[in-house]
Amino acid sequence: MPPTQPSTARVDSWTWAVRLFKTRSAAATACRGGHVKVNGVAVKPAHQVKPGDEVRARINGLDRIVVVEKVITKRVGAAIAAQCLIDNSPAPPAPEIVATMPRRDRGAGRPTKRERRETDRLLGRGPTASPE
Repeated sequence: MPPTQPSTARVDSWTWAVRLFKTRSAAATACRGGHVKVNGVAVKPAHQVKPGDEVRARINGLDRIVVVEKVITKRVGAAIAAQCLIDNSPAPPAPEIVATMPRRDRGAGRPTKRERRETDRLLGRGPTASPE
């Protein structure tokens, strides 16, 4: 008799099983930090996901948007994991764009007003309106 498939699973367990996160503890930490949302709502690691749910995870500064196709709780091979989700993530930025983005050295402190304005200009952000 083949084992039955669960109808729901914990969000931290599912995101780890489909290889969005390297470890389950990393998935749980991301949930606690508010980096994982299910159907637009930030969730705790024990939140249950079911087929059809949209899971948004912020991983290494990039957003991953996936739809739960099949619920699994154990980590499986990459080919099987790919069948358990529908990936609606936006394409990553081109390497040329990433290379031109300003980066600060770690521990360099807050940017000065001048540096912030230069960054805003590079990213195409306009001047903010001041409240009156």
